[in-house]
Amino acid sequence: MSVSFDYVIIGAGSAGCVLANRLSADGTTTVALLEAGSTDWNPWIHVPVGYFKTIHNPATDWCYETEPDPGLNGRSLKWPRGKVLGGSSSINGLLYIRGQAEDYDNWAANGCSGWSFNDVLPYFKRSQNQARGASEYHGTDGPLRVSDMSFKRPICDDFINGVAELGTPLSNDANGENQEGVGYYQLTAHNGRRCSSAAAYLKDIKKRPNLTILTHAFAERIGFENRRAHIVHIKHKNEPRIIKANREVILSGGTINSAQLLQLSGIGPGQVLQDQGIDVVIDSPDVGENLQDHLQLRTVYKTRKPVTLNDELSNPLQKMRAGLQYMTTRSGPLSMAASQVFAFCKTRLSNDRPDIQYHFQPLSADSPGEGLHSFSAITASVCQLRPESRGSIHIKSADPTVHPSIKPNYLSTELDCQTAIESIKHARKVMQTKAMKEHIQEEYLPDPAATSDEQLLNQAREIANTIYHPVGTCRMGTDDNAVVDPQLQVKGVQGLRVVDASIMPEIVSGNTNAPTIMIAERASDFILNQR
Repeated sequence: MSVSFDYVIIGAGSAGCVLANRLSADGTTTVALLEAGSTDWNPWIHVPVGYFKTIHNPATDWCYETEPDPGLNGRSLKWPRGKVLGGSSSINGLLYIRGQAEDYDNWAANGCSGWSFNDVLPYFKRSQNQARGASEYHGTDGPLRVSDMSFKRPICDDFINGVAELGTPLSNDANGENQEGVGYYQLTAHNGRRCSSAAAYLKDIKKRPNLTILTHAFAERIGFENRRAHIVHIKHKNEPRIIKANREVILSGGTINSAQLLQLSGIGPGQVLQDQGIDVVIDSPDVGENLQDHLQLRTVYKTRKPVTLNDELSNPLQKMRAGLQYMTTRSGPLSMAASQVFAFCKTRLSNDRPDIQYHFQPLSADSPGEGLHSFSAITASVCQLRPESRGSIHIKSADPTVHPSIKPNYLSTELDCQTAIESIKHARKVMQTKAMKEHIQEEYLPDPAATSDEQLLNQAREIANTIYHPVGTCRMGTDDNAVVDPQLQVKGVQGLRVVDASIMPEIVSGNTNAPTIMIAERASDFILNQR
């Protein structure tokens, strides 16, 4: 069974939902949006704190795992990725961060013309419906709701003041003129409900006659005719189907799946493909390379007094009270994002712009979905904003249902190791400030006995975890090995683009959801202007 559309979008995640909306808007083209997961019916998707229920849940998460990583003393990490309409924007921490202007200016300076900060700012603004109103840096006409944090606790204010004591300025907008500062995150939420890419870009347009949304549609490979992408082989509810693309196939599967699907379709490192018995369409050695991620060091401190959510939600009655508060007012603990306070700071290794980011939480847990600790504690996760380490994603089988090999190669450069050491030192300094010192009973993570640089680095290798920001495996550029050109067209073939976080040549200095939505907004103009 086959059907045809002008545009076939593979992946209804942060980018794919944007493309489906923009490409079908004028009614003159037909668009198919393919999602391997289900619709976003699960109520926990729409409750902000619901990521505790959706991450690591096979119904909503692909549940990827990395290979044992030498940089993490041989540990493997779980890498959640959304398997549902909205993709990872339906299970992420809701934090709205764009990165630094220099990130995009560097993309442009290194050959990606049209991607400077001045080029991309209009697309950030176009996507956004900013609760604070329009300004030079923010828009109000877009579908993506961005709002202020309603859930706050006094210890959050104390952490803000503690970071400020060390010289980082107070800030009420990490997405304004200058990212450096400490303050409260803004969220992709509205009236206490998550605003995923699906909620923002799909909810109101699902009945457009020229838009077809297929869930449970698992893309197995892209077919080519004379090096032009023209069909997508899928399993729709386990039945084989062929979807034809009259104009373009647009791959928006994300950093893992986009690289995997290109390789399964014959575009990738020739030897990797041949080892799996796949005919090479284009020998593109960098497909799956250039993998980058933000690695978080979750420093946890026990507190002297019961001032954290560990205490507020320590028994069923309190949890019931929080549930009732959310149901009646859309506020309280269930309305909170993954973190409350941001801090973009400079270590001694960086003089020009912030090189570390904090995600502060008035709670502690071993990982999302595993429940809060039984003791009073806070978490100050800190990550390096621009890691130098590069990893890879390669298929292990021609079977599309077999997860690829993910090798992040964390903490494999001297700068990354030194930044990890400085990050722990900086967190310890924050906890010794006047604002925070009275709260802290003892350090829980890392090991307080670790004091030398060698010991601190080993602790980093033991406690570090992903903060869920993989990018880069279908790198944009103008050099011979770049996977896509600056218009995001796959080099060497026709009728095929990649539009998602995988095209980033270098990771942005912050959370990656807002930049991914911007990339899709930008790409929609490329596509529509080329008709």
